Amino acid sequence: MAVSPPVCDFDALWHEFLLPDGDGRVWSLTDSGQAKATLVMFICNHCPYVRSILDHIVRDAHELMDHGIRVYAISANDADAYPEDSPEKMRQLAENHGFRFPYLHDASQQVARAYGAECTPDFFGYNSQGRLQYRGRLDASGRQAAAPDARRDLYLAMMQIAETGQGPRAQTASMGCSIKWKVA
Repeated sequence: MAVSPPVCDFDALWHEFLLPDGDGRVWSLTDSGQAKATLVMFICNHCPYVRSILDHIVRDAHELMDHGIRVYAISANDADAYPEDSPEKMRQLAENHGFRFPYLHDASQQVARAYGAECTPDFFGYNSQGRLQYRGRLDASGRQAAAPDARRDLYLAMMQIAETGQGPRAQTASMGCSIKWKVA
């Protein structure tokens, strides 16, 4: 069942975190120093929505990083119930796709809850002051990737945030699989 998160809550503050990557290195939100903007994206290995656009996500993330924008990917799915989303499998996926950005595991799911993440993928774009300016889609993709020449909504929004500190007022929500929350 597809889930769409709410629209951008402009100027909401980001949420600091300390999360491990697949190699056990612990990352904080500001580890890479000052940045023009920061993208925090909630993804996972098994979601068909993420899988269909993973090459586009990596392309855009790497191009954004080349422009001084910090990028983090986080998987918050219950890895016990969804073993494909385990830290080891996350590390393999990051290696296989040449991630240059950290892919972090939120085992407690506290970070995902703090951000209000609802689906994979769910994108949060912050300005240099840590204020939310974008919560929208990557592009027109759904369960199938959009055409290679589709408008790159996330990329364009993050570039605008890096240049002006403000995100676009018109945003289209992302769509994907629900976060796989642990049963209490």
